[in-house]
Amino acid sequence: MWVQLRCGLEPKALAALAVVLVAAAVFAAMHFWSARPEGVRAPDPVSGAGHAPVPRAGADPVADGAAVPQPSPGPPPPAAGGTAGQIVVDVSGKVRRPGIHRLPSGARVTDALRAAGGVRPGVDLDGLNRARVLVDGEQILVGAPPGAVATGGTDGGGAGPTAPGGTTGPVSLSSATAEQLETLPGVGPVLAQHIVDYRTQHGGFRSVDELREVTGIGDRRFADLQPLVRP
Repeated sequence: MWVQLRCGLEPKALAALAVVLVAAAVFAAMHFWSARPEGVRAPDPVSGAGHAPVPRAGADPVADGAAVPQPSPGPPPPAAGGTAGQIVVDVSGKVRRPGIHRLPSGARVTDALRAAGGVRPGVDLDGLNRARVLVDGEQILVGAPPGAVATGGTDGGGAGPTAPGGTTGPVSLSSATAEQLETLPGVGPVLAQHIVDYRTQHGGFRSVDELREVTGIGDRRFADLQPLVRP
């Protein structure tokens, strides 16, 4: 009424003005409602099968908690002394298939005899320790009489040193029987048993120098035995 009296508007014009004002107010309210700030939900974490997120420029991946790729381990180095997990032994004497045989590491004398086809009928194995662990490169002489050893070759093609009993070649510390060891100078039953006990505990002799560690063998006796024995 005040506007109508003040401006001299007719009722129809006043109603139209009110409608325009109401419409303008509704439009302004809708505009401000649509422009209001809204919360944004964080993205889902990327699974292990997906691609790794790309680090931001200048960002420290360790500080941001990103996983640093590690180099993959390479293949294990091969074992020293030939094929990994295998040893090579020479089985000779009274067996069905004498010769060179490859066996897994940790094999024993009985495994070497089996690989050689077994011993021949009537062979006496009382002097052979079939439970002994084999070492790479050793020779197993089956069925040899006491005091007999395998012939060892030399660079000149001639015979090696003569062992007691008339046989040619050094006595094998890893395969000789106690009786064969007793044929060596200064070696009696007690010392021969010490040598057998040592090789049983250590899986054989890897070098002649290990003979120094046997109980009862001093420097002088070692000097006498060194040219007459082999590992």
